[in-house]
Amino acid sequence: MISTILIAIVVVLALSLRVVNEYDRLVLFFLGRLQGVKGPGVVIVIPGIMTAQKVSLRILVHDVPPQDIITKDNISIKVNAVVYFRVIYPGKAIVQVQDFFYATSQLAQTTLRSVLGKMELDDLLTNRDKINAELQQILDTHTEPWGIKVANVEVKNVDLPQDMLRAIARQAEAERERRAKVIHAEGELQASEKLGQAAAILSTNPASIQLRYLQTLSEIASEKNSTTIFPIPIDIISMFLNKNAADGRGK
Repeated sequence: MISTILIAIVVVLALSLRVVNEYDRLVLFFLGRLQGVKGPGVVIVIPGIMTAQKVSLRILVHDVPPQDIITKDNISIKVNAVVYFRVIYPGKAIVQVQDFFYATSQLAQTTLRSVLGKMELDDLLTNRDKINAELQQILDTHTEPWGIKVANVEVKNVDLPQDMLRAIARQAEAERERRAKVIHAEGELQASEKLGQAAAILSTNPASIQLRYLQTLSEIASEKNSTTIFPIPIDIISMFLNKNAADGRGK
């Protein structure tokens, strides 16, 4: 009789021992009441009068499925995201909500539709960091009573209609053309300013004009042209004209 009791005790103890990993915790209930959170290591869970639920403390990754969203400027898009969160208080995660993973998933979907529906498409495409921070703050506030900490939220893909993609492509092309014209105009302005400065310097020294003239002729002569027009400065011609007029009066 005693041996049978001892064997039963040994069997019960063997069945009561639970090994909890470092990254897990056991939420214990004694006759339906929350007993506490145990682990890591060996935890005794007496069958029949105690129950336990294992909760992981590692960061969980949830891929939010694509959501149909109408932006503030009435553009229909599909957006998906990824949510990183972890359980901070396992007791709250089990007691306060029936399924914390499913609840966080549903909350992420509704929050994604609510936040992005208040924004225009341009803001959604350009202010991705701001949107991620706002989504993270809202989710973290709502999941805090559940003992859950939302570490990060990232908007992954924004699927646009084909006509909107073509419109964005045309807009980008027009922007590139505008920048090219601005750069060209700035180059012309700088060139005209430099030419004006050069003209002012040359006008103060006539000899420099002659040197520049000879340099230009040298550059023209280096090219393979069949005909070269060699203009003569008017001041050189005027010397011969004045000499011929003086000789005529002498006669």
